[in-house]
Amino acid sequence: MHKEAAIREPLILGDDVNYSKISDDVLATIEGKTTKGWKILMTIAAIVGLWGVGNILYLIGTGIGTWGLNKTVGWAWDITNFVWWVGIGHAGTLISAVLLLFRQKWRMAINRPAEAMTIFAVFMAGLFPMIHMGRIWMAYWVLPLPNEFGPMWVNFNSPLLWDVFAISTYLSVSLVFWYIGLIPDFATIRDRAKSPVPKLMYSLLSFGWTGNAKAWQRFEEVSLVLAGLATPLVFSVHSIVSMDFATSVIPGWHTTIFPPYFVAGAVFSGFAMVQTLMIIVRKVMHLEKYVTIKHIEYMNIIIIVTGSIVGVAYLTELFISWYSGVEYESYAFINRFSGPYAWAYWCMMTCNVISPHLFWWKKLRTNLAFTFIMSIVVNIGMWFERFVIIVTSVHRDYLPSSWSMFYPTWVDIGVFIGTLGLFSVFYLLFLRYFPVLALNELKTILKSSGEKYKNMSDEDFKKLHPVKK
Repeated sequence: MHKEAAIREPLILGDDVNYSKISDDVLATIEGKTTKGWKILMTIAAIVGLWGVGNILYLIGTGIGTWGLNKTVGWAWDITNFVWWVGIGHAGTLISAVLLLFRQKWRMAINRPAEAMTIFAVFMAGLFPMIHMGRIWMAYWVLPLPNEFGPMWVNFNSPLLWDVFAISTYLSVSLVFWYIGLIPDFATIRDRAKSPVPKLMYSLLSFGWTGNAKAWQRFEEVSLVLAGLATPLVFSVHSIVSMDFATSVIPGWHTTIFPPYFVAGAVFSGFAMVQTLMIIVRKVMHLEKYVTIKHIEYMNIIIIVTGSIVGVAYLTELFISWYSGVEYESYAFINRFSGPYAWAYWCMMTCNVISPHLFWWKKLRTNLAFTFIMSIVVNIGMWFERFVIIVTSVHRDYLPSSWSMFYPTWVDIGVFIGTLGLFSVFYLLFLRYFPVLALNELKTILKSSGEKYKNMSDEDFKKLHPVKK
Protein backbone atom coordinates (compact mmCIF):
# COMPACT_ATOMS: atom_id res chain seq x y z
CA MET A 1 0.00 0.00 0.00
CA HIS A 2 1.19 3.53 -0.83
CA LYS A 3 1.56 5.52 2.37
CA GLU A 4 2.02 9.26 2.74
CA ALA A 5 4.85 10.84 4.66
CA ALA A 6 4.27 10.73 8.40
CA ILE A 7 4.64 14.49 8.63
CA ARG A 8 1.30 15.01 6.82
CA GLU A 9 -1.58 15.30 9.23
CA PRO A 10 -4.72 13.26 8.43
CA LEU A 11 -7.47 15.07 6.53
CA ILE A 12 -10.23 12.82 7.88
CA LEU A 13 -10.30 12.46 11.66
CA GLY A 14 -11.75 9.69 13.82
CA ASP A 15 -10.90 6.02 14.31
CA ASP A 16 -14.47 4.95 13.53
CA VAL A 17 -14.67 6.58 10.09
CA ASN A 18 -15.27 4.16 7.22
CA TYR A 19 -17.10 4.33 3.89
CA SER A 20 -20.58 3.88 5.32
CA LYS A 21 -19.86 6.33 8.16
CA ILE A 22 -18.99 9.06 5.62
CA SER A 23 -22.30 8.49 3.81
CA ASP A 24 -24.29 8.51 7.07
CA ASP A 25 -22.68 11.71 8.37
CA VAL A 26 -22.89 13.73 5.16
CA LEU A 27 -26.40 12.61 4.18
CA ALA A 28 -27.89 13.02 7.67
CA THR A 29 -29.45 16.39 6.77
CA ILE A 30 -30.97 15.05 3.54
CA GLU A 31 -32.33 11.79 4.94
CA GLY A 32 -33.36 13.16 8.35
CA LYS A 33 -36.12 15.59 9.28
CA THR A 34 -35.74 19.32 8.83
CA THR A 35 -34.19 20.77 11.96
CA LYS A 36 -35.57 23.67 13.93
CA GLY A 37 -32.39 25.73 13.40
CA TRP A 38 -32.63 25.34 9.62
CA LYS A 39 -36.28 26.46 9.65
CA ILE A 40 -35.45 29.57 11.73
CA LEU A 41 -32.54 30.53 9.47
CA MET A 42 -34.61 29.91 6.33
CA THR A 43 -37.45 32.08 7.67
CA ILE A 44 -35.07 34.98 8.43
CA ALA A 45 -33.31 34.63 5.06
CA ALA A 46 -36.64 34.45 3.18
CA ILE A 47 -37.99 37.59 4.93
CA VAL A 48 -34.79 39.53 4.16
CA GLY A 49 -34.80 38.20 0.57
CA LEU A 50 -38.46 39.18 0.04
CA TRP A 51 -37.71 42.64 1.41
CA GLY A 52 -34.94 42.92 -1.18
CA VAL A 53 -37.26 41.75 -3.98
CA GLY A 54 -39.81 44.36 -2.84
CA ASN A 55 -37.12 47.06 -3.07
CA ILE A 56 -36.14 45.87 -6.56
CA LEU A 57 -39.79 45.95 -7.73
CA TYR A 58 -40.19 49.44 -6.25
CA LEU A 59 -36.99 50.48 -8.03
CA ILE A 60 -38.17 49.13 -11.39
CA GLY A 61 -41.58 50.76 -10.97
CA THR A 62 -40.24 54.14 -9.86
CA GLY A 63 -36.89 54.39 -11.63
CA ILE A 64 -33.26 54.48 -10.51
CA GLY A 65 -33.79 58.03 -9.25
CA THR A 66 -34.71 56.30 -5.98
CA TRP A 67 -31.00 55.49 -5.60
CA GLY A 68 -28.66 58.12 -4.20
CA LEU A 69 -27.07 58.71 -7.63
CA ASN A 70 -26.55 62.20 -9.06
CA LYS A 71 -25.07 63.82 -12.18
CA THR A 72 -21.51 63.26 -10.97
CA VAL A 73 -21.82 59.87 -9.27
CA GLY A 74 -23.53 57.65 -11.86
CA TRP A 75 -22.08 54.40 -10.48
CA ALA A 76 -22.23 53.76 -6.75
CA TRP A 77 -23.70 50.96 -4.63
CA ASP A 78 -25.09 49.00 -7.57
CA ILE A 79 -21.76 48.52 -9.34
CA THR A 80 -19.94 48.20 -5.98
CA ASN A 81 -22.20 45.29 -5.06
CA PHE A 82 -21.90 43.79 -8.54
CA VAL A 83 -18.08 43.70 -8.41
CA TRP A 84 -18.16 42.46 -4.80
CA TRP A 85 -20.47 39.53 -5.58
CA VAL A 86 -18.50 38.57 -8.70
CA GLY A 87 -15.34 38.55 -6.59
CA ILE A 88 -16.90 36.23 -4.01
CA GLY A 89 -17.81 33.85 -6.79
CA HIS A 90 -14.14 33.25 -7.67
CA ALA A 91 -12.99 31.08 -4.80
CA GLY A 92 -15.30 28.19 -5.54
CA THR A 93 -13.95 27.52 -9.00
CA LEU A 94 -10.40 28.18 -7.84
CA ILE A 95 -10.69 25.61 -5.01
CA SER A 96 -12.26 23.08 -7.31
CA ALA A 97 -10.47 23.54 -10.60
CA VAL A 98 -6.99 24.80 -9.79
CA LEU A 99 -6.50 22.59 -6.74
CA LEU A 100 -7.87 19.58 -8.69
CA LEU A 101 -5.26 20.13 -11.41
CA PHE A 102 -2.57 20.28 -8.71
CA ARG A 103 -3.98 17.11 -7.07
CA GLN A 104 -4.48 18.73 -3.68
CA LYS A 105 -6.43 16.29 -1.51
CA TRP A 106 -7.50 18.89 1.05
CA ARG A 107 -9.84 20.49 -1.49
CA MET A 108 -12.20 17.49 -1.34
CA ALA A 109 -13.81 18.48 1.94
CA ILE A 110 -14.54 22.05 0.92
CA ASN A 111 -14.96 22.10 -2.87
CA ARG A 112 -18.70 21.32 -2.95
CA PRO A 113 -19.94 24.18 -0.70
CA ALA A 114 -17.41 26.52 -2.37
CA GLU A 115 -18.77 25.66 -5.84
CA ALA A 116 -22.34 26.22 -4.66
CA MET A 117 -21.29 29.57 -3.22
CA THR A 118 -19.80 30.51 -6.61
CA ILE A 119 -23.00 29.88 -8.51
CA PHE A 120 -25.30 31.68 -6.06
CA ALA A 121 -22.88 34.64 -5.81
CA VAL A 122 -22.82 35.02 -9.61
CA PHE A 123 -26.66 34.94 -9.61
CA MET A 124 -26.65 37.84 -7.14
CA ALA A 125 -24.02 39.71 -9.15
CA GLY A 126 -26.06 39.39 -12.34
CA LEU A 127 -29.02 41.18 -10.73
CA PHE A 128 -27.21 44.50 -10.35
CA PRO A 129 -26.27 45.34 -13.97
CA MET A 130 -29.82 44.45 -15.03
CA ILE A 131 -31.55 46.69 -12.49
CA HIS A 132 -28.89 49.36 -13.12
CA MET A 133 -30.16 49.57 -16.72
CA GLY A 134 -33.31 51.19 -15.35
CA ARG A 135 -35.50 49.50 -17.92
CA ILE A 136 -34.92 45.85 -17.06
CA TRP A 137 -37.37 44.69 -19.74
CA MET A 138 -34.79 45.89 -22.27
CA ALA A 139 -32.06 43.71 -20.79
CA TYR A 140 -32.07 41.41 -23.83
CA TRP A 141 -30.54 44.23 -25.88
CA VAL A 142 -27.12 43.44 -24.44
CA LEU A 143 -27.25 40.03 -26.14
CA PRO A 144 -25.93 39.66 -29.72
CA LEU A 145 -29.35 39.27 -31.31
CA PRO A 146 -30.18 39.52 -35.05
CA ASN A 147 -30.59 43.13 -36.16
CA GLU A 148 -34.36 43.58 -36.13
CA PHE A 149 -34.36 47.00 -34.49
CA GLY A 150 -33.36 49.11 -37.48
CA PRO A 151 -30.27 51.17 -36.71
CA MET A 152 -30.18 49.96 -33.09
CA TRP A 153 -27.41 47.41 -32.59
CA VAL A 154 -25.35 45.93 -29.82
CA ASN A 155 -22.32 48.07 -29.07
CA PHE A 156 -19.53 45.51 -29.29
CA ASN A 157 -17.01 48.17 -28.35
CA SER A 158 -18.55 48.57 -24.91
CA PRO A 159 -16.65 46.91 -22.06
CA LEU A 160 -20.04 46.16 -20.46
CA LEU A 161 -20.77 43.71 -23.27
CA TRP A 162 -17.54 41.91 -22.47
CA ASP A 163 -18.94 41.38 -18.97
CA VAL A 164 -22.02 39.71 -20.41
CA PHE A 165 -19.94 37.17 -22.32
CA ALA A 166 -17.36 36.64 -19.57
CA ILE A 167 -19.79 36.16 -16.69
CA SER A 168 -22.28 34.02 -18.63
CA THR A 169 -19.42 31.75 -19.78
CA TYR A 170 -18.05 31.56 -16.25
CA LEU A 171 -21.49 30.73 -14.83
CA SER A 172 -22.12 28.04 -17.47
CA VAL A 173 -18.78 26.27 -16.92
CA SER A 174 -19.03 26.55 -13.11
CA LEU A 175 -22.59 25.17 -13.16
CA VAL A 176 -21.65 22.19 -15.33
CA PHE A 177 -18.52 21.53 -13.26
CA TRP A 178 -20.55 21.61 -10.04
CA TYR A 179 -23.30 19.39 -11.40
CA ILE A 180 -20.94 16.80 -12.89
CA GLY A 181 -19.30 16.41 -9.47
CA LEU A 182 -22.72 15.88 -7.86
CA ILE A 183 -23.85 13.02 -10.12
CA PRO A 184 -22.13 10.11 -8.23
CA ASP A 185 -23.43 11.51 -4.91
CA PHE A 186 -26.97 11.80 -6.27
CA ALA A 187 -26.72 8.12 -7.23
CA THR A 188 -25.68 7.25 -3.66
CA ILE A 189 -28.73 9.10 -2.28
CA ARG A 190 -30.92 7.35 -4.90
CA ASP A 191 -29.72 3.94 -3.79
CA ARG A 192 -30.29 4.75 -0.11
CA ALA A 193 -33.70 6.45 -0.54
CA LYS A 194 -36.67 4.62 0.95
CA SER A 195 -39.57 6.82 -0.16
CA PRO A 196 -40.63 6.69 -3.83
CA VAL A 197 -40.64 10.50 -4.42
CA PRO A 198 -37.02 11.18 -3.29
CA LYS A 199 -35.95 8.00 -5.10
CA LEU A 200 -37.49 9.22 -8.37
CA MET A 201 -36.14 12.74 -7.92
CA TYR A 202 -32.55 11.66 -7.26
CA SER A 203 -32.79 9.02 -10.02
CA LEU A 204 -33.50 11.79 -12.49
CA LEU A 205 -30.70 13.93 -11.09
CA SER A 206 -28.16 11.09 -11.22
CA PHE A 207 -28.67 10.48 -14.97
CA GLY A 208 -28.60 6.71 -14.58
CA TRP A 209 -25.17 6.61 -12.93
CA THR A 210 -23.97 3.01 -12.53
CA GLY A 211 -20.66 3.50 -10.77
CA ASN A 212 -18.74 1.01 -12.91
CA ALA A 213 -15.11 1.50 -13.89
CA LYS A 214 -15.99 3.01 -17.28
CA ALA A 215 -18.29 5.59 -15.67
CA TRP A 216 -15.59 6.61 -13.17
CA GLN A 217 -12.99 6.87 -15.95
CA ARG A 218 -15.23 9.23 -17.94
CA PHE A 219 -16.06 11.16 -14.78
CA GLU A 220 -12.36 11.75 -14.12
CA GLU A 221 -11.72 12.80 -17.72
CA VAL A 222 -14.64 15.24 -17.82
CA SER A 223 -13.65 16.72 -14.44
CA LEU A 224 -10.10 17.37 -15.64
CA VAL A 225 -11.29 18.90 -18.94
CA LEU A 226 -13.76 21.20 -17.15
CA ALA A 227 -11.11 22.13 -14.58
CA GLY A 228 -8.79 23.05 -17.44
CA LEU A 229 -11.54 25.24 -18.95
CA ALA A 230 -12.50 26.84 -15.64
CA THR A 231 -8.97 27.77 -14.56
CA PRO A 232 -8.35 30.50 -17.20
CA LEU A 233 -11.90 31.72 -16.61
CA VAL A 234 -11.08 32.42 -12.95
CA PHE A 235 -8.43 34.87 -14.11
CA SER A 236 -10.22 36.24 -17.17
CA VAL A 237 -13.62 37.10 -15.68
CA HIS A 238 -12.46 39.55 -13.04
CA SER A 239 -9.83 40.94 -15.42
CA ILE A 240 -12.65 41.82 -17.80
CA VAL A 241 -14.75 43.29 -14.95
CA SER A 242 -11.76 45.46 -13.97
CA MET A 243 -11.46 46.71 -17.55
CA ASP A 244 -14.88 48.37 -17.14
CA PHE A 245 -12.90 50.86 -15.10
CA ALA A 246 -9.42 50.67 -16.64
CA THR A 247 -10.62 51.58 -20.17
CA SER A 248 -11.97 54.94 -18.96
CA VAL A 249 -9.96 58.15 -18.54
CA ILE A 250 -11.21 58.87 -15.01
CA PRO A 251 -8.32 59.50 -12.56
CA GLY A 252 -8.09 56.56 -10.14
CA TRP A 253 -9.48 54.14 -12.74
CA HIS A 254 -7.19 54.62 -15.71
CA THR A 255 -4.49 52.18 -14.64
CA THR A 256 -3.06 48.95 -16.05
CA ILE A 257 -2.66 47.29 -12.63
CA PHE A 258 -6.40 46.67 -12.31
CA PRO A 259 -6.72 43.17 -13.88
CA PRO A 260 -4.23 41.30 -11.63
CA TYR A 261 -5.20 43.46 -8.65
CA PHE A 262 -8.90 42.65 -9.06
CA VAL A 263 -8.23 38.92 -9.53
CA ALA A 264 -6.13 38.77 -6.34
CA GLY A 265 -8.83 40.71 -4.46
CA ALA A 266 -11.52 38.36 -5.79
CA VAL A 267 -9.70 35.23 -4.63
CA PHE A 268 -9.01 36.98 -1.31
CA SER A 269 -12.68 37.83 -0.66
CA GLY A 270 -13.88 34.49 -2.06
CA PHE A 271 -11.76 32.44 0.33
CA ALA A 272 -12.91 34.64 3.22
CA MET A 273 -16.55 33.91 2.33
CA VAL A 274 -15.78 30.16 2.08
CA GLN A 275 -14.34 30.37 5.61
CA THR A 276 -17.45 32.16 6.90
CA LEU A 277 -19.78 29.55 5.43
CA MET A 278 -17.65 26.46 6.14
CA ILE A 279 -17.13 27.24 9.83
CA ILE A 280 -20.93 27.57 10.28
CA VAL A 281 -21.68 24.42 8.23
CA ARG A 282 -18.97 22.47 10.06
CA LYS A 283 -20.48 23.28 13.45
CA VAL A 284 -24.18 23.05 12.64
CA MET A 285 -23.96 19.84 10.57
CA HIS A 286 -21.38 18.16 12.85
CA LEU A 287 -18.77 17.70 10.12
CA GLU A 288 -15.73 18.28 12.33
CA LYS A 289 -14.25 14.94 11.24
CA TYR A 290 -14.13 15.97 7.59
CA VAL A 291 -13.65 19.75 7.66
CA THR A 292 -10.71 19.84 10.04
CA ILE A 293 -8.59 22.61 11.53
CA LYS A 294 -6.03 21.73 8.86
CA HIS A 295 -8.46 22.71 6.10
CA ILE A 296 -9.15 26.02 7.84
CA GLU A 297 -5.41 26.63 8.22
CA TYR A 298 -4.70 25.94 4.53
CA MET A 299 -7.36 28.46 3.50
CA ASN A 300 -5.98 31.01 5.95
CA ILE A 301 -2.54 30.61 4.34
CA ILE A 302 -4.09 31.41 0.93
CA ILE A 303 -5.77 34.46 2.52
CA ILE A 304 -2.31 35.62 3.75
CA VAL A 305 -0.83 35.25 0.24
CA THR A 306 -3.68 36.96 -1.63
CA GLY A 307 -4.00 39.63 1.09
CA SER A 308 -0.29 40.42 0.66
CA ILE A 309 -0.75 40.74 -3.12
CA VAL A 310 -3.69 43.11 -2.56
CA GLY A 311 -1.59 45.18 -0.10
CA VAL A 312 1.23 45.46 -2.67
CA ALA A 313 -1.35 46.53 -5.29
CA TYR A 314 -2.63 49.33 -3.00
CA LEU A 315 0.91 50.63 -2.45
CA THR A 316 1.69 50.33 -6.18
CA GLU A 317 -1.37 52.45 -6.98
CA LEU A 318 -0.16 55.17 -4.60
CA PHE A 319 3.34 55.04 -6.08
CA ILE A 320 2.07 55.22 -9.68
CA SER A 321 -0.16 58.22 -8.89
CA TRP A 322 2.83 60.05 -7.37
CA TYR A 323 5.38 58.97 -9.98
CA SER A 324 3.13 59.79 -12.95
CA GLY A 325 3.37 63.51 -12.27
CA VAL A 326 -0.25 63.87 -13.44
CA GLU A 327 -1.97 66.41 -11.20
CA TYR A 328 -5.43 64.84 -11.52
CA GLU A 329 -4.19 61.33 -10.78
CA SER A 330 -2.27 62.51 -7.72
CA TYR A 331 -5.28 64.40 -6.42
CA ALA A 332 -7.58 61.35 -6.88
CA PHE A 333 -5.44 59.35 -4.44
CA ILE A 334 -4.83 62.23 -2.03
CA ASN A 335 -8.61 62.68 -1.95
CA ARG A 336 -9.04 58.97 -1.23
CA PHE A 337 -7.02 58.91 1.96
CA SER A 338 -7.63 62.47 3.19
CA GLY A 339 -10.92 63.60 1.58
CA PRO A 340 -14.53 63.20 2.75
CA TYR A 341 -14.43 59.43 2.14
CA ALA A 342 -11.14 58.90 3.99
CA TRP A 343 -12.97 56.79 6.60
CA ALA A 344 -13.88 54.25 3.88
CA TYR A 345 -10.28 54.17 2.62
CA TRP A 346 -8.81 53.52 6.06
CA CYS A 347 -11.46 50.86 6.76
CA MET A 348 -10.35 49.18 3.54
CA MET A 349 -6.64 49.38 4.46
CA THR A 350 -7.22 48.07 7.99
CA CYS A 351 -9.42 45.14 6.95
CA ASN A 352 -7.52 44.07 3.82
CA VAL A 353 -3.87 44.92 4.48
CA ILE A 354 -3.31 44.75 8.24
CA SER A 355 -5.79 42.13 9.48
CA PRO A 356 -4.76 39.14 7.21
CA HIS A 357 -1.20 39.33 8.52
CA LEU A 358 -2.42 38.27 11.94
CA PHE A 359 -2.66 34.79 10.41
CA TRP A 360 1.14 34.52 10.39
CA TRP A 361 0.75 33.27 13.96
CA LYS A 362 -0.24 29.60 13.93
CA LYS A 363 -2.33 29.94 17.11
CA LEU A 364 -4.51 32.55 15.40
CA ARG A 365 -4.86 30.84 12.01
CA THR A 366 -5.92 27.60 13.70
CA ASN A 367 -8.42 29.35 15.99
CA LEU A 368 -11.95 28.91 14.63
CA ALA A 369 -13.57 31.87 16.40
CA PHE A 370 -10.80 34.22 15.30
CA THR A 371 -10.89 32.89 11.73
CA PHE A 372 -14.67 33.39 11.57
CA ILE A 373 -14.42 37.01 12.74
CA MET A 374 -11.51 37.72 10.38
CA SER A 375 -13.37 36.22 7.40
CA ILE A 376 -16.22 38.68 7.96
CA VAL A 377 -13.72 41.55 8.46
CA VAL A 378 -12.03 40.72 5.14
CA ASN A 379 -15.33 40.69 3.25
CA ILE A 380 -16.30 44.04 4.79
CA GLY A 381 -12.88 45.37 3.74
CA MET A 382 -13.32 44.10 0.17
CA TRP A 383 -16.71 45.76 -0.06
CA PHE A 384 -15.10 49.03 1.04
CA GLU A 385 -12.38 48.52 -1.56
CA ARG A 386 -14.98 48.40 -4.36
CA PHE A 387 -16.77 51.41 -2.83
CA VAL A 388 -13.54 53.43 -2.60
CA ILE A 389 -12.49 52.60 -6.17
CA ILE A 390 -15.89 53.48 -7.65
CA VAL A 391 -17.29 56.36 -5.59
CA THR A 392 -14.16 58.30 -4.57
CA SER A 393 -12.90 58.29 -8.17
CA VAL A 394 -16.06 59.85 -9.64
CA HIS A 395 -17.40 62.14 -6.91
CA ARG A 396 -14.60 64.64 -7.59
CA ASP A 397 -13.57 64.61 -11.24
CA TYR A 398 -11.95 67.20 -13.54
CA LEU A 399 -14.51 69.94 -13.00
CA PRO A 400 -14.67 71.26 -9.38
CA SER A 401 -18.06 72.88 -10.00
CA SER A 402 -19.50 69.38 -10.56
CA TRP A 403 -18.11 67.87 -7.37
CA SER A 404 -20.72 66.16 -5.23
CA MET A 405 -21.23 63.58 -2.50
CA PHE A 406 -23.00 60.24 -2.68
CA TYR A 407 -25.38 59.25 0.10
CA PRO A 408 -27.16 55.90 -0.15
CA THR A 409 -30.94 55.81 0.14
CA TRP A 410 -32.99 53.11 1.86
CA VAL A 411 -33.52 51.52 -1.59
CA ASP A 412 -29.73 51.21 -2.11
CA ILE A 413 -29.34 49.54 1.26
CA GLY A 414 -32.48 47.42 0.88
CA VAL A 415 -31.45 45.94 -2.47
CA PHE A 416 -27.99 45.00 -1.15
CA ILE A 417 -29.27 43.43 2.09
CA GLY A 418 -31.97 41.68 0.03
CA THR A 419 -29.30 39.99 -2.13
CA LEU A 420 -27.62 38.71 1.05
CA GLY A 421 -31.01 37.23 2.06
CA LEU A 422 -31.57 35.63 -1.37
CA PHE A 423 -28.05 34.19 -1.33
CA SER A 424 -28.74 32.69 2.11
CA VAL A 425 -32.03 31.16 0.88
CA PHE A 426 -30.28 29.44 -2.04
CA TYR A 427 -27.44 28.25 0.19
CA LEU A 428 -29.77 26.85 2.85
CA LEU A 429 -31.75 24.95 0.20
CA PHE A 430 -28.46 23.53 -1.08
CA LEU A 431 -27.51 22.38 2.45
CA ARG A 432 -30.89 20.72 2.92
CA TYR A 433 -31.32 18.82 -0.36
CA PHE A 434 -27.81 18.38 -1.78
CA PRO A 435 -24.82 16.51 -0.32
CA VAL A 436 -22.79 19.30 1.27
CA LEU A 437 -19.47 17.41 0.98
CA ALA A 438 -18.20 15.43 -1.98
CA LEU A 439 -19.05 11.92 -0.68
CA ASN A 440 -17.29 9.84 -3.24
CA GLU A 441 -14.22 12.06 -3.38
CA LEU A 442 -13.80 11.84 0.40
CA LYS A 443 -14.00 8.06 0.15
CA THR A 444 -11.15 8.03 -2.39
CA ILE A 445 -8.75 9.62 0.12
CA LEU A 446 -9.94 7.76 3.23
CA LYS A 447 -7.26 5.04 3.10
CA SER A 448 -4.41 7.48 2.45
CA SER A 449 -5.53 10.46 4.54
CA GLY A 450 -7.85 9.04 7.21
CA GLU A 451 -6.63 9.09 10.80
CA LYS A 452 -7.57 5.43 11.34
CA TYR A 453 -5.50 4.24 8.40
CA LYS A 454 -2.55 6.58 8.91
CA ASN A 455 -2.07 5.27 12.44
CA MET A 456 -2.37 1.66 11.29
CA SER A 457 0.68 -0.50 10.79
CA ASP A 458 1.23 -2.34 7.50
CA GLU A 459 0.48 -5.70 9.19
CA ASP A 460 -2.84 -4.46 10.59
CA PHE A 461 -3.78 -3.02 7.22
CA LYS A 462 -3.09 -6.35 5.49
CA LYS A 463 -5.24 -8.16 8.05
CA LEU A 464 -8.10 -5.71 7.54
CA HIS A 465 -7.80 -5.73 3.74
CA PRO A 466 -6.29 -9.07 2.67
CA VAL A 467 -4.99 -9.22 -0.88
CA LYS A 468 -7.00 -11.64 -3.03
CA LYS A 469 -4.83 -13.98 -5.10
